[in-house]
Amino acid sequence: MKLNELADNPGARKARTRVGRGIGSGKGKTSGAGQKGQKSRSGVAINGFEGGQMPVYRRLPKRGFKNPFKKQFGVVNLGTLQTAVDNGVLEDGANVTVAVLAEKGLARPQKDGLRLLAKGELKAKLNIEITGASKAAVEAVEKAGGSVKVLAPVAAAESAE
Repeated sequence: MKLNELADNPGARKARTRVGRGIGSGKGKTSGAGQKGQKSRSGVAINGFEGGQMPVYRRLPKRGFKNPFKKQFGVVNLGTLQTAVDNGVLEDGANVTVAVLAEKGLARPQKDGLRLLAKGELKAKLNIEITGASKAAVEAVEKAGGSVKVLAPVAAAESAE
């Protein structure tokens, strides 16, 4: 193979439609925007506008409550940890912290840290230090011969300093 023989598969790249380039292009003059009016202009944002009638999102009652102080945890499952051990990403008997999990790409910590959940099965012996854990996850880790140390949530630890 030579550099001049490199090419995409046929049909892999489609050229963009060049609008406003004459009547013969099929997208000339009005460029597919039709004739006159608000929608033919640029910068139109009229989603939810119902022609002066009270829009549906204002006619319907508000429902529910969104707690602005809710804790946001990232999630790591036992099955993910076992797969990491099987693939050689983590060693059996290793100390696993939030920083290690983030570094190895196994979990993405959220604002308030990481929470260990019991989805999947863990056979490896791991010593885990994590922000939160479910009872079932703690039992499963201890059954496998490991330990779980639950740390204070990130936000609480920062405010205590």
